Amino acid sequence: MDKRFSSAAEAIKDIEDGMTLAVGGFGLCGNPENLIRALQKKGVRNLTLISNNCGVDDKGLGLLLGGGQVRKIIASYVGENKNFERQALAGTLEVELCPQGTLAERLRAGGAGIAGFYTPTGFGTELARGKETRELDGRMVVLERPLKADFALVKAWRADPWGNLVYRKTARNFNPLVATCATTCIAEVEQVVPLGELLPDAVHTPGIYVQRVLQGVEYEKPIEQRTVRARAGK
Repeated sequence: MDKRFSSAAEAIKDIEDGMTLAVGGFGLCGNPENLIRALQKKGVRNLTLISNNCGVDDKGLGLLLGGGQVRKIIASYVGENKNFERQALAGTLEVELCPQGTLAERLRAGGAGIAGFYTPTGFGTELARGKETRELDGRMVVLERPLKADFALVKAWRADPWGNLVYRKTARNFNPLVATCATTCIAEVEQVVPLGELLPDAVHTPGIYVQRVLQGVEYEKPIEQRTVRARAGK
């Protein structure tokens, strides 16, 4: 089945108000930029986002946050976004903080059909409030539930028309985990190659998890914090 869509607007046409979206990326690396801009333009609201972070004020998922389109976010890092801080303190944004490793495992559990898992991370902190705890092998652990979404938005480097995905270096980050945890996965990619060109052993996300493929355009690929080395002798 050819899963290619001709535009970002068409690919996200049935994402509606109040839905839950899992979105790949780490900081501004590996973000589905075209899909995010299409959601901003469509104006869907009251979204619940599951992502490592919410971008920065005017880039990445920060575009949706700045437009007042987000009701809740489940994330592990929130330190680069002033809008996030303002809305959280004002009580207009519901925030569920989740340790980064736990977030990754909750996403994986959602895609694998695992009903829950125990982890020592977070025990004895506010993050464990209201959750089941118990002792296993002499350690106190917390029961964490899987994360599932209506739509997954991921960014890959290459895909074939059947939706087999290859990510590029650190841009892989949370994307493979996000791709499996939703009812519908939309993959934004830089290159679409003919069937058979991707080596099977090189595929990171098999096409069975992917329902839609969009070849993106106009990538900015912004850098959050640029650190450069001074020239020799200076």
